[in-house]
Amino acid sequence: MSTVHNTNKACCSIPPVLSDYQPKGAIKPVAGFQKVYVTGPATSSNAIVCIFDIFGFFPQTQQGADIVASTLNTIVYMPDFFEPDAPFDIAKFPPKTDQDKADLQAFFGSTANPSAAITKLKTFGESLKANGFKRVGIYGMCWGGKVAVSSGGDLLRLMLLPFSILRKWMFIHLSSCSELYFYSMLFVDDASRLTVPLGMYISGDEPVDEYEKIVEVVSKKPFADKCDAKNYSNMFHGWGAARADLKNEKN
Repeated sequence: MSTVHNTNKACCSIPPVLSDYQPKGAIKPVAGFQKVYVTGPATSSNAIVCIFDIFGFFPQTQQGADIVASTLNTIVYMPDFFEPDAPFDIAKFPPKTDQDKADLQAFFGSTANPSAAITKLKTFGESLKANGFKRVGIYGMCWGGKVAVSSGGDLLRLMLLPFSILRKWMFIHLSSCSELYFYSMLFVDDASRLTVPLGMYISGDEPVDEYEKIVEVVSKKPFADKCDAKNYSNMFHGWGAARADLKNEKN
């Protein structure tokens, strides 16, 4: 029997939505990654790193990066954290057979193992700083949210400077898929180690009790006034990334 790394039913069943959006940026090699989606002004003195969900470079996720870049007039980098492997095969999602379900869980435990992505994120951030960026912020969706929150302790304190334009250093579109990877209660533990402000936005598919515990922990941090959180209870898991139907105004 395969190991279950992700217990969130919504995360493991809501499929991505095909989109005809044409990304404004380009995919190019940057700082050790062969594939990085880059959008926004090359002259920017600040940078934002986007951590995608398990579907990788998807038009809606790229559209979000384009919007962040144009709104903040800041360059946004979206590295392919799965390389040299591929994102999860959407032909097998949502998984219908026992083998597909086992393959999905195996993906969470291998290619999408957050610890490997955290190491890559640290190296990438250090490279951005070494190349002259004054401030670096990060945001992530679903799996990417898990990576971002897990990176929010000493790693970010050492690697990143506050992103004053945003009033916070980290945006997280949280999901139970993120917080229940590998260990239960992980996000509460991560929240206790945070040394940077956190923006946390969940959908109606995430456990409210866990969300409230995280909010409580963050409210006691010295930077609590720079944090933000909201429960979009009318939204579904993944509405801010590959599963978003952006032709639907509610999304």
